[in-house]
Amino acid sequence: MSRRVLVITPTYNERENLHAFLDALFAVAPQVDVLVVDDRSPDGTGELADEVAARDPRVRVRHRAGKLGLGTAYLEGFRWALSEGYDVVFEMDTDLSHDPRYVPEFIRAIEAGADVVVGSRNIPGGGVEGWGPGRHLVSKGGSVYARTILGLDVRDLTSGYKAFTRHALERIDLDGVKSNGYSFQIELTYRAVLRGLRVAEVPILFVDRRAGASKMSRKIFAEAVVMVWKLRLDAMRGRM
Repeated sequence: MSRRVLVITPTYNERENLHAFLDALFAVAPQVDVLVVDDRSPDGTGELADEVAARDPRVRVRHRAGKLGLGTAYLEGFRWALSEGYDVVFEMDTDLSHDPRYVPEFIRAIEAGADVVVGSRNIPGGGVEGWGPGRHLVSKGGSVYARTILGLDVRDLTSGYKAFTRHALERIDLDGVKSNGYSFQIELTYRAVLRGLRVAEVPILFVDRRAGASKMSRKIFAEAVVMVWKLRLDAMRGRM
């Protein structure tokens, strides 16, 4: 693939996972670059990322002042990717819940004409490993809830394993994105569909994090419940 590919991975206390993530990613996609966006991790993730970047030109690091949220980390990464001339940009978690082995499948979907590719747990071949019933209910229920209100056919609206073409990021209107937490992924896909971009889903097996603590909370989920209605109303008013 001749296109320049960047993987953005926001970090907060991911020191235990960073090396394993990068090794697994470069094993299947040695041609990609990685941008670590660290929110001043107390465990030294940012400093470790700097050490890796000093040895490997494929790795870049952006340090932020504190824990500012997943959505703003990705938006900062997207803007940097556009300014640096990347053609394809991935969202991936550092904790290996987003298995790098699927990266070639995402790239093939883009080569076939997709503007946005979603790693889907909710289509044939996809699934989740390591979750209890409550987490399954929150994830699948949240996706069904959002799909119903927004009128979308995408089966996994809450997936954070995504790839965007440069064209998609330019069309989505990054400056207009309102969400920062759980609903951020929903909003990006919704904006893509509203702009007539082609969204494809590829099946993934999501494996719960190996180390560290989940960033999900009840507050984040509650914010998403309300945000879905705000997105729908804004779209009806022509504000999306």
